[in-house]
Amino acid sequence: MRNDQGSENVPKVKGEKGERFTSSGFILAAIGSSVGLGNMWKFPYITGKHGGAAFFLLFIVCLIIVGLPVLLAEMTIGRGGRANASLSFYKLTNKKIWGYFGFLSVFTAFLIMTYYAVVAGWTLHYTMESFTGLLYQPGADYKDKFVTFAAGYWPVFWQAVVIILSGWVIARGVSGGIEKFNKILIPGFLIILLVLMFRSLTLPGSGEGVRFFLEPDFSKLDAESALIALGHAFFSLSLGMGCMLTYGSYVDKRQSLGTATLAIGFGDLVYAFIAGLVIFPTVFSYGLKPGEGVGLAFMALPAAFAQMPMGAIFGGLFFLLLAIAALTSAVSILEVPVAYAMHRWGWTRKKAAILISVTCFVLGIPCALSVGGVLGSFTPGGKSIFDWVDFVTAYVFMPIGGLVVTLFTGYAWKLAGEEAGLNGFWYRAWMFLLKVVAPIMIILVFLYSVGLLSF
Repeated sequence: MRNDQGSENVPKVKGEKGERFTSSGFILAAIGSSVGLGNMWKFPYITGKHGGAAFFLLFIVCLIIVGLPVLLAEMTIGRGGRANASLSFYKLTNKKIWGYFGFLSVFTAFLIMTYYAVVAGWTLHYTMESFTGLLYQPGADYKDKFVTFAAGYWPVFWQAVVIILSGWVIARGVSGGIEKFNKILIPGFLIILLVLMFRSLTLPGSGEGVRFFLEPDFSKLDAESALIALGHAFFSLSLGMGCMLTYGSYVDKRQSLGTATLAIGFGDLVYAFIAGLVIFPTVFSYGLKPGEGVGLAFMALPAAFAQMPMGAIFGGLFFLLLAIAALTSAVSILEVPVAYAMHRWGWTRKKAAILISVTCFVLGIPCALSVGGVLGSFTPGGKSIFDWVDFVTAYVFMPIGGLVVTLFTGYAWKLAGEEAGLNGFWYRAWMFLLKVVAPIMIILVFLYSVGLLSF
């Protein structure tokens, strides 16, 4: 099988020696990428808004029919091309048009990093405030505390911390940086998650939250719920922004991509499930609303921790959990443009990590200052700079990037099945999902997200 078409035009990367993930390291890194802030605050929010367990079951179905097939496609393209999210498309077809389409994923990841680092910075700030006890004060208005924090310049400082940490990990390489980072943080993430789950399940009145999460009410599901579940299944796996494709390029040929896909999907589901058992019992125990979105994490839950015995510790663990989820995802997002710069311009990994990190930080400052800060009043089209970057990347570029992956794997690249290790029934099923089901579903999610489809 020849997967190096066009490789004569590929610049050599300085300082790279064909670094590869180990089998377990790759799965942990991929889970670290997929288990981001979306699992810890967006998933509980949309689940709470759309009826609890019924929505969770719908989410599982969407993950199976769209999320996992596209995840396998991204990793297959990455390993087949052995390059960045743009060059891999070109190498596998020798057609520049596909390289241009692939570059959209690189650009998307770069833009996402400019505002994702801001949100990740919030989690670090709240972790410090919680463990020190400064966050919890008698009669405090936690909404006002968040607004005051966001309106200042501290978000820029914490954004810089996230960028520096992410860039440092990436500069250390694939096995020495990204893999080691995830091997430490992901098991720690699980331990903290289990501790918080035990604490939340032992709270007075927690049973109501458990019932809300685990007893399905299908009467609350509708077409809108289906599209939201589908969109979250897609986005929760970090698809459409080149992360899994880039990580796939570091996977050894002996690694079964099918097995890895199932492991990553299972890990994503387990973390989402346990997160639900952390959030909902706490929410119901303290009379909070389960569908409050961002405010649930930074405004509502601090009020619950303030009333909880040893609340500063458990609140600190919760925000540390958010911080770990944010940082592991931030590393995978930043790696996408760094890998591109290394292949495109022949930079060393260290040089690419520094220059891309600095650029992301500088361009991200307006995002940090637009959430109630000095740029908060600048709202073209009714959206802040932060909201616009979030909207364009999550609701426009990522669906298009995912669509490109499905069409490329389903129609343009004829050796996808061989690289993925699939044949017979499983290959035909995968191709049907990629050629027919996934494109239709992604287009519907896109139309709904941009307001062209409503219910």
